Amino acid sequence: MQSSALKIGFIGLGIMGAPMAGHLILAGHQLFVYTLGKMPETISGSSATQCMSARGVAERADILFIMVPDTPDVEAALFGETGVAAGLKVSPGTRKVVVDMSSISPIATKVFAQKINALGCAYLDAPVSGGEVGAKNATLSIMVGGPQAVFDRVNPLFALMGKNITLVGGNGDGQTAKVANQIIVALTIEAVAEALLFASRAGADPARVRQALMGGFASSKILEVHGERMVKRNFEPGFRIELHQKDLNLALSTARQLGISLPNTATAQELFNACTAHGGKAWDHSAMARALENMANFEIGQKPD
Repeated sequence: MQSSALKIGFIGLGIMGAPMAGHLILAGHQLFVYTLGKMPETISGSSATQCMSARGVAERADILFIMVPDTPDVEAALFGETGVAAGLKVSPGTRKVVVDMSSISPIATKVFAQKINALGCAYLDAPVSGGEVGAKNATLSIMVGGPQAVFDRVNPLFALMGKNITLVGGNGDGQTAKVANQIIVALTIEAVAEALLFASRAGADPARVRQALMGGFASSKILEVHGERMVKRNFEPGFRIELHQKDLNLALSTARQLGISLPNTATAQELFNACTAHGGKAWDHSAMARALENMANFEIGQKPD
């Protein structure tokens, strides 16, 4: 193990968390891990030490990462009976750091940070964008909220998991940036789906229309990746609709608390809701196109009469 190896905790070893933790292990760091589900073979067969609870992880690690689905899951991991807070002890000369990389409520995040700070420990919110592919390839975009000095301490570890790493501001601002990201992604999926449905219903080849648009001002990563999914009818996740619904719920509930209107975000959420009503909560979020197709009684790629 490297002489510079750190004692790192990782809680939540699902589709995203397992490869992220794997990069830290490959870098030579000592990991203490805990997950509610089955321990992935990539982690169980590694040098990582498996703990019996989040508390056990917190007792052993100096920097602790959390990667779980939603706000209540983070709250339980932090403040449950055998949660992180129960295991946090101020170490002489070392201030422990809790880093939440889940995508959760910005408002709740500020409360969580205050509670962890009150225990003498530091807190960063650091949600990610890039999905399973980004997690596996260590190319995630990481949006961080918290103090500059704490960010500087953790940044070398972020660099093992991602590429575009930005300190956005104080605690909660990382989560705010992630919600903003999910608004843009959802609305762009909707725009791409409308455009390809329109082109297809008008009799044009949607694959060639997409190719033509890729060279112009309408080009985007979503047109490139999800536009291809729509044309090829590949709606295996990816990023599940139910997870994007959760993120848009955060956007809409926070907007309500802030007293602002997000009308197109609400529309995108209703389209996701329509997909879920047709059994599609586990479809890739590019399958929002199916809700539009149902209204048009026409599929992208179908030949018009």
